[in-house]
Amino acid sequence: MKVLGIETSCDETGVAVYDTAAGLVAHALYSQVGLHEEYGGVVPELASRDHVLKLVPLIRETLADAGIGLGELDGIAYTAGPGLIGALLVGAGVARALAFALGKPAIGVHHMEGHLLAPLLEAGAPKPPFVALLVSGGHTMLMAVDAIGRYRLLGDTLDDAAGEAFDKTAKLMGLPYPGGPAIAKLAETGRDRFDFPRPMTDRPGLDFSFSGLKTQVLLAYRAHGPEAAADIARSFEEAVVETLATKCRRALRETGMRTLVVAGGVGANLKLRAALEGAARREGFRVAFPRPEFCTDNGAMIAFAGALRLRAGLHDEAPIRVFPRWDLEGLPAVA
Repeated sequence: MKVLGIETSCDETGVAVYDTAAGLVAHALYSQVGLHEEYGGVVPELASRDHVLKLVPLIRETLADAGIGLGELDGIAYTAGPGLIGALLVGAGVARALAFALGKPAIGVHHMEGHLLAPLLEAGAPKPPFVALLVSGGHTMLMAVDAIGRYRLLGDTLDDAAGEAFDKTAKLMGLPYPGGPAIAKLAETGRDRFDFPRPMTDRPGLDFSFSGLKTQVLLAYRAHGPEAAADIARSFEEAVVETLATKCRRALRETGMRTLVVAGGVGANLKLRAALEGAARREGFRVAFPRPEFCTDNGAMIAFAGALRLRAGLHDEAPIRVFPRWDLEGLPAVA
């Protein structure tokens, strides 16, 4: 089954073709970072308009790279949420129009399920059950994955997501958007000399909170000025990484699972990868990441997640529906 995947939930236009027999055939991504950089964050209306301009040419490019025509597709998958409603509607509208014209089934994919399954695109990928850390600009959560489509929320962020904290911290220090790569690069030249908190690691539970840490960074920056920026960035990154690693290890102990999957944009952070790989070696569990290009939003994860559901006989009816907010636990299981 050959499935076209379309991702337009925020500020990246992603398209891919996934073949259930041959794997990932082709994928392409257009990032809007340059468009939103001057505003210090994503402007929803600009994001939607840019998806309108870029999506159809990107579909043509991806199909050409795959060496197939529209008529050879067996289904269309698209991000139906969560995300920016205008951006979601662009991808959903194009996907449903293509499916109707081709007489093929279409399915709306949960954006976070796409991220959760992205590590399974890699060779030798783990199979459920496992614990998944979904960590990005909009989400920081721990899920127990009992099977594809059977998810249990173990812990969530009570305020800022980790990626959001990176972006806001970068902005208050005058660093460019997106904040994660900017903080990580600056941290390379700094020392871990500020004693920032590891939020909620000193109490039971698997929830996260990063707003207080962000406030501590602001106070340190005001007190020490730009000359301490590299040290502040290093200490902030260390605090976030240690917090995430501590909660992941706790989730594995509490569930009894021995495999951890990490997905989402912050999953590309090298310090986080090193910390979790080191813990895995010491404590005897397995950790799996997607390749860095599949940590951020992309069409490959949507094509893959959609292909699994379409192959199982699941599909959506004709009305176009998108969900700016969408509970991951409410998805139907994949047989």
